Amino acid sequence: MRDYDPNWIRRYFDEYGMKEWGRWDASPVERVKWFLHLHYLREHVVPGDRVLEVGAGAGRFTQELARITSPIVVSDISPGQLELNRSNARRLGYASEIEEWVECDMCALEEVLPEHAFDATVCYGGPLSYVFDRRDAALEQLIRVTRPGGKLLLSVMSLWGGVHQYLDGVLQTSLEANREVIATGDLAPDVVGSGHHYCHMFRAEELRHFLEVHGLEVLVISASNSLSTHHADFLGEVDECSPQWDLLMEMEAEASRSAGACNMGSHIIAVCKTSRA
Repeated sequence: MRDYDPNWIRRYFDEYGMKEWGRWDASPVERVKWFLHLHYLREHVVPGDRVLEVGAGAGRFTQELARITSPIVVSDISPGQLELNRSNARRLGYASEIEEWVECDMCALEEVLPEHAFDATVCYGGPLSYVFDRRDAALEQLIRVTRPGGKLLLSVMSLWGGVHQYLDGVLQTSLEANREVIATGDLAPDVVGSGHHYCHMFRAEELRHFLEVHGLEVLVISASNSLSTHHADFLGEVDECSPQWDLLMEMEAEASRSAGACNMGSHIIAVCKTSRA
C-alpha cells in the first residue's frame, strides 16, 4: 500500500458512501475544521473563477463552491462518490453550476483535462495523502491543469495532528508500529495490519517543502483546528450563532496558522499560487 493502489482507493470510497458528506457535522470539533476549510475557500476563490474540484466526494465542498462561483468541474476516482455528488447537486439545487462530472485518477488528469484550464483547483479532504509514492505525479497534474498565477487549495492528513487527536489509541498500538509510522508518516498494512484507513500523514514542514520543490508559492499553511481539539463536550454547549463561537473561529484561524500550531489539526490546509512563467 506504500505503492499507490487506485483500485483500493476506489473501493474504499465507493463503500464509504455519504459518510464523506456527514463527517464535517459529526461534532463541534469537526465543524471547526469545516469552518477553517471554508475560510480559505472563501478568501481565495472568487466569483467568476472556473474551478476544478479533485477528490470531490459526495459534494460537501462542491455545494459551497457553487455558492461562490461557476462553472465547476467535479472529479473523483470513485464512481460511487461521483454519483452521490451528482445526486446531491440535483437534490439541493446547484447542479446548474456544475459544468461536468469526471471520473478520473488524480495522477492521470492529462487523460481527461487540458492544461491551464482552471483559475483555481481545490483538492480538500486529503486526496494527496492517498497517492503515496505517486504524490509528485499527482501534484504536477494539479499544477498542470491550473492556469499560470492561479490558486491551488488543498488539505492533507496531519501526522502530529493525528497523534494529538487520537493519542489514547496511539499509545495502545505497539511501540514498533508507532515508531515506524512516526518515522515515515505512512499508515500502511505492513505496519498497522489490515482493516485500517491507509494514508500518508504529513508534517507541516514536509508539506511546505513538497509544495515549494514543485515551484509553488505557498501563501498559507494552517492546521484545520488546534485550540478546540479536545473540547467537544464544552463546545456542544456553545451556540454556534453566538459571539462566543465567532470569537473561537477568529482565534482558531489565527492560532492554526502559527508556527507552533500548524501541525496540531487532523488536516493541514495549504493555499498556493502557481508560477506565472
